[in-house]
Amino acid sequence: MKDNSFDIIVIGGGATGGGVALDAALRGFSVALFEQNDFAEGSSSRSTKLVHGGVRYLEAAVKHLDKKSFDLVREGLHERAIFLKNAPHLAQRVKLVTPLYRWLEIPYIYAGLLLYDLLSGKESLGRSRLLSPKEALKENPSINPKALKGAVSYYDGAFNDSRMVIALLQSAEELGAKLYNYHKVERLIKESGKVCGVALKDRLGGEEREFRAKLVINATGPFTDKIRRLDDANAEPLIVTSVGTHIVLEHRFLPAPNGLMIPKTSDGRVLFALPWQGRCLVGTTDLPADTTEHPRPSEEEIDYLIEHANRYFGMKIARSDLLTTFAGLRPLVRREGVTSTARLLREFATELSESRLLTITGGKWTGYRAMAEHTVDTAAKILNEERAECRTHDYKVVGSRGERALVVKSLIESGIEEQSARYLYSRYGDRSTKIAQIAKKEGLYGRIHPGFPAIEAEIPYTIEYEYVKRPLDYLARRCNMAMEDRDMALKSLPRVVELMTMKLKWDRKRREDEKILARDYLKEGF
Repeated sequence: MKDNSFDIIVIGGGATGGGVALDAALRGFSVALFEQNDFAEGSSSRSTKLVHGGVRYLEAAVKHLDKKSFDLVREGLHERAIFLKNAPHLAQRVKLVTPLYRWLEIPYIYAGLLLYDLLSGKESLGRSRLLSPKEALKENPSINPKALKGAVSYYDGAFNDSRMVIALLQSAEELGAKLYNYHKVERLIKESGKVCGVALKDRLGGEEREFRAKLVINATGPFTDKIRRLDDANAEPLIVTSVGTHIVLEHRFLPAPNGLMIPKTSDGRVLFALPWQGRCLVGTTDLPADTTEHPRPSEEEIDYLIEHANRYFGMKIARSDLLTTFAGLRPLVRREGVTSTARLLREFATELSESRLLTITGGKWTGYRAMAEHTVDTAAKILNEERAECRTHDYKVVGSRGERALVVKSLIESGIEEQSARYLYSRYGDRSTKIAQIAKKEGLYGRIHPGFPAIEAEIPYTIEYEYVKRPLDYLARRCNMAMEDRDMALKSLPRVVELMTMKLKWDRKRREDEKILARDYLKEGF
């Protein structure tokens, strides 16, 4: 097969595209994947970091006898179990506590969460418990004690979203997939009225290239309709987009190891406060939004989160307490008669156009694998290919194949301090041993910032093995520093640029351009 010819081309380098590329590669298809920015730069690194069945959809299922909502929860719980099993270094169970302030809420919420447990069956992460006010405050002292009647605790999963995308892509690449970030699809190539390839532009190098494939898959999330209109300028919209904003705070705002969940605020939204990377993550909002490459939180949404966190969690947050903020777009499948994005289900949809562009869109992070399975099943039928059945149910992604304690022990023995060793495993899994080798060879044991456990050897490693091409690729989506503490990332930027310059042989102009671009982006926020 030619260097620019494949069985399948995937457009989109986030959760859905990464999942499709891995599934297809596992079945023996030759695959190329293209992303217009960095991998996971969009929605897939801006989630609420939960692997869950969807408690709020369960309420809709029961209250309105909505089978679609019920099936969505049941499938989500099944996929949750697979997710945690196949990426144990990136995903773990988390306990969530729901404080209740009205007596009637207690039996209602408790019954709902018991049903949530029941639906998970043998894949349950732990039984829900009814808590007295005293027990609730002991579980999580961040709860607002005023008029507290009780609480319910339950279990879900939490994960590192951007790192999961990288693990999926590395797994696909390991099987022969070709991956290209910063490559934007300018047009679709057609022969005899059928889509047979893509024309792209390298957004960093400026080169234009064409790639051919038997099938092109559109997995671009919020940009779904934009790609569909490259195929058919008159295509009716398939999705609507909403934006979800999050704020990040210091650990002191959520000192307990468990999180908090308010199932319904005064305006009907779900609100979470989660332990995340040693910090506190609060989200999320849900408002209609325009599609943009770089969404940023509005002042109104940030104010909303601060106000409601203070009201429901009693956190006493001030603007000056925010370490960083970020916003992500959600692609939501249109549903006739539903105008509120908050009421749209996180279901997914596939579409095959007359010119044979296959689109997969909608859904949520937890269901990425099932979405990919369905998409590649469809692709195989379109191509009339008899391939092995889906193998992703039991496929451990890159980084998850070494035992945690042994990997951390080997890192410490190689000269890496314990905190950094544990951090490295939580990001790179067993691949962190390669970072230790680089640290030893190049003497790059030092921290990039004294308050953050990342080490300098990560820079050459992520450039060589994780597709890093710009400073924010590393700071935001590989080590996550920029998503945790913006000021810390700004202070680390000069050293990151220096190390990247050494590895990539940047000239003075490129070095300064990259520094200015990253600095301006960090100051404006995600």
